[in-house]
Amino acid sequence: MKKLFSQNLLPVFLQNNRLRLVSASLIILASVGIILAFFINFILGLFLFVLFVALVGTTFYAIDTVTKKTNRYISDLSYRIKRGEQEALIQMPIGILLYNEDAEIEWTNPYLQQYLGKQEVLGKKIATIDPELATLISENESFDEPRNVRWGDNQFEIIIQKSIHVVYLLDITRYAKIEDRYNDEQLAIGQIFLDNYDEITQTMTDKDISNLNNYVTNELSNWARKYGMFLKRVDDDHFFVILYAKALQAIEADNFKILDRIRERTSKQNYPLTLSLGIAYNDTDLAKLATLSQSNLDLALGRGGDQVVVKSEDDPARFYGGKTNPMEKRTRVRARMISQALQEVMGQADQVFVMGHFKPDMDSLGACLGIRRIAAMNGKKCYVVVNQDNLHSDVQRLLDEIKRYPEIEPFIVTPEQTTDLVSEHSLLIMVDHSKPSLTTSPALYEKLHDRTLIIDHHRRGEEFPENPMLVYIEPYASSTCELITEMFEYQPKDTEAISKIEATAMLAGITVDTKSFSLRTGTRTFDAASYLRSVGADAVMVQRILKENVNNYIQKNHLIETIKYIKPNVALCAGEENKTYDPVVAAQAADTLLSLSGINASYVITKRPDGKEIGISARSLGEVNVQVIMEKMGGGGHLSNAATQLTGVSIDEAKQQLIDVVNEVEKPAEDAAEKSK
Repeated sequence: MKKLFSQNLLPVFLQNNRLRLVSASLIILASVGIILAFFINFILGLFLFVLFVALVGTTFYAIDTVTKKTNRYISDLSYRIKRGEQEALIQMPIGILLYNEDAEIEWTNPYLQQYLGKQEVLGKKIATIDPELATLISENESFDEPRNVRWGDNQFEIIIQKSIHVVYLLDITRYAKIEDRYNDEQLAIGQIFLDNYDEITQTMTDKDISNLNNYVTNELSNWARKYGMFLKRVDDDHFFVILYAKALQAIEADNFKILDRIRERTSKQNYPLTLSLGIAYNDTDLAKLATLSQSNLDLALGRGGDQVVVKSEDDPARFYGGKTNPMEKRTRVRARMISQALQEVMGQADQVFVMGHFKPDMDSLGACLGIRRIAAMNGKKCYVVVNQDNLHSDVQRLLDEIKRYPEIEPFIVTPEQTTDLVSEHSLLIMVDHSKPSLTTSPALYEKLHDRTLIIDHHRRGEEFPENPMLVYIEPYASSTCELITEMFEYQPKDTEAISKIEATAMLAGITVDTKSFSLRTGTRTFDAASYLRSVGADAVMVQRILKENVNNYIQKNHLIETIKYIKPNVALCAGEENKTYDPVVAAQAADTLLSLSGINASYVITKRPDGKEIGISARSLGEVNVQVIMEKMGGGGHLSNAATQLTGVSIDEAKQQLIDVVNEVEKPAEDAAEKSK
């Protein structure tokens, strides 16, 4: 009896407790209604009873049929899902590999097997089957997120579940190729400028100019054709280039040898022509790319030309070339134009402030005094801003001499004093530097950053004032004093001439920066010195001001005693870890090393007086570009005269950093020389 009423004998849908309860409730209600109908009318009750039985039977049959079909469908669907899972595991285009604790393969699906070849893999170590795959797994098993890797000729997205030792490999080679093609076909825009075209062609015949133009155009056209670039000549000395990012990568890998090729070939014809290039990339806005390429070209020219600047809006600049010293211009046209522009700008200001770099040298202070005199000739007050803390002995002697000149001494002010003097119509002139971070008074620069002029002879770096009113950067010049001396010829003649102390200070600046006229001198350098002598510069006073301190002389010799060769013809000296040295002493030691036989480049590492920084002075005779080396370490300067400061490192660490950078920079040149043999 108990078996008879077992739930298993009930229809499938009534085996559910809730449905059974609902069904029982409906039957009871219907039964009560039928019984009441019998009391009212027997025929009505009988009719309702028959109708109830028919409805219950029909409903039970329909629901039971639907339930059975549903269960059959679900069973079939479950089977298909399980079968699909099994088929997918085996057939889907994702490689799956199971391995054990000993890195032995326990199972792979057929899709992965095709990448492993026909070899038997089960039970064998992954490293035995495919060392490259074993390396990929070991390198990426600590990452939870998918990573893109290259295995053989294909690229994969790899996911490793280290806890259960499963590797999933999704072949993304097709999509990676699409991405690579997109990246390779990004546009870059370049501008090429023939640095000294006007100067060279001035003395050439029409026939020679035509031959030179044909040669340059052919060389650049062949170069453009080789890398699939579009090249258009837009002026006698200006070319426009459009290229793909892939071509740019190839040209960078070649280190822009086109510069060396044209320079060397034209030099053999006694017309040494050099190129400068500015290239911009990584932007879909072509107008922005064109503007940035011009800015990059300006940067290359500001650094002396004969080089390439490659830069995007977000990435730091990359420099190529710059292996030769900039050639001296043959005309004074630009000096006259700058001088006239300077007069116009001064005329719009109520007063002028001039300052050099933070720790002034003779060139910096001499240039400041020269600008002060030019301002006076144009009827403007000019204040020379000097930080008088920790001045070098020669600069201190010059300032002491200036105290004897009451018409000049009141205009020598400290950065703190400028706070009460500056106004919104004041003009700021930065001399002997172009980096705001190196200026004497950053606060004054911030106040007058939109009313700033720059006069400098150092190669321009990435850090540069934004939108200066006037820029006069001539890396070919020996010193800033030389540039400013040339401007006196174009000043009003009916004003008070340059004084003896100002002329002497400027001559001292030229003397220091040229190492007594032995380095980086041209005809205009001697012309400037001759002019200064003619207006009263005292050579004896120059020698007296530049006299070397006995202690500094001893320190310099002590540094030279530490000389070591880090490469053939490259010398390195380093000071003691617990001893500070005046930066000028380090620079003098580096200069002295160049006077020794067999040394073409020198580096001197010392701890600076502030005790927080390590200074490196770099010098060369021109064969080694020390500017590039110092720039990679955060500094800058000239091809043959550069420096940098490092923070948070010891002398030994700075030495190792320098050696690493020297090797990095000089290795491509050494490799090229080796190939040419």
